[in-house]
Amino acid sequence: MSERLDVRKTYKLFIGGAFPRSESGRSYVVNDAKGRFWANAALASRKDARDAVVAARNAQPGWAGRTGYNRGQVLYRVAELLEGRRGQFVAEVSRGEGLSTRKAEAVVDASIDRWVWYAGWTDKVAQVLGNANPVAGPYFNLSTPEPTGVVAVVAPQDSSLLGLVSVAAPVVATGSTVVVLASETAPLPAITLAEVLATSDLPGGVVNMLTGRAAEVAPWLATHADVNAIDLTGVGDADLAGDLEADAAGTLKRVRRPAGAKTADWTDGPGTDRLGWTMEIKTVWHPMGV
Repeated sequence: MSERLDVRKTYKLFIGGAFPRSESGRSYVVNDAKGRFWANAALASRKDARDAVVAARNAQPGWAGRTGYNRGQVLYRVAELLEGRRGQFVAEVSRGEGLSTRKAEAVVDASIDRWVWYAGWTDKVAQVLGNANPVAGPYFNLSTPEPTGVVAVVAPQDSSLLGLVSVAAPVVATGSTVVVLASETAPLPAITLAEVLATSDLPGGVVNMLTGRAAEVAPWLATHADVNAIDLTGVGDADLAGDLEADAAGTLKRVRRPAGAKTADWTDGPGTDRLGWTMEIKTVWHPMGV
């Protein structure tokens, strides 16, 4: 009996709930933390970025229209499926980031817990961020948060899973949809996460995952008129970050700047900051006693 050949995995993009190859047909070599060949990943192009934005825009009204409680159920289901593939994520994070198995287990556990944490916020964020405003007149003045729309995210480069979850989960928790540009050096956990999302209850297009080079893809996301906000957390080049911020200003995008010289500690408690930055506040005046 001949020895069987392994079925080698093809790492593709995740757009609109499907797994297409890059439109350009290009790929790039991904090495592990020790510099050894690991896999080939799809090299996203301008067309792939546009397709991802279209998918996110089409999915956004339906996702925002769901109740917060239902969005929480969907996010919790994602955490359940992550738990079921914990071993695979541990192996990929360990190899890609050069962590010991014990440290990789802690990172994966924190990633799963973070999905659960944000799932719990979906039906509470409106009460925390909204309020009744005191006004000098016979009016009710109420402020309520609403999803901003389509958000582009450049994921952290040095935290391929926990950092990615920390920047993407709050976007979808609050009703927006997201286009994620995964870590360029360690994109494999992001694609494995996309496989989890594809088999969860998350509608296609709510999360779209691109792999490739930030310097090549991010400018198209920053200038795209159908992207409402962009998170530059994973942009390590200060000059590139400045250019992207200037590009985003052309279409009046909300921009979250990278941390700069300070490296984020993704194991810290997430807080509510990222829940609020991709929400718009709508204020309504209503007469009373008339």
